[in-house]
Amino acid sequence: MGRRSQEDRDAMTVEIVFALVSGAALAAAAFIAVAATTVFLDLSRAAERVVLLSGAVVSAVVFVARLVDVLWGFPRHRRDRPMVTRRPQAPSQPSQPGRTRPDS
Repeated sequence: MGRRSQEDRDAMTVEIVFALVSGAALAAAAFIAVAATTVFLDLSRAAERVVLLSGAVVSAVVFVARLVDVLWGFPRHRRDRPMVTRRPQAPSQPSQPGRTRPDS
């Protein structure tokens, strides 16, 4: 497989941080969405604990799902990117058909 370049290592680091931050944000939103029901409903203490526990479970599942989704798709995204080995050359033809002089 070979050694990874610094660019590849940096890209993977950025992707991991993005997965962690976006996963944490989505998990927090999921927990708030589930736990908000305890504010609006008059629940018993036991029912409130069940709702909060289910919110924690849902947020953990959302966090792991986001991590897997982002990190699993990263290698495919990198493979699909065209490999640029040298600078593209300027076209030898004019950009507009019928024009042959550079100042026209």
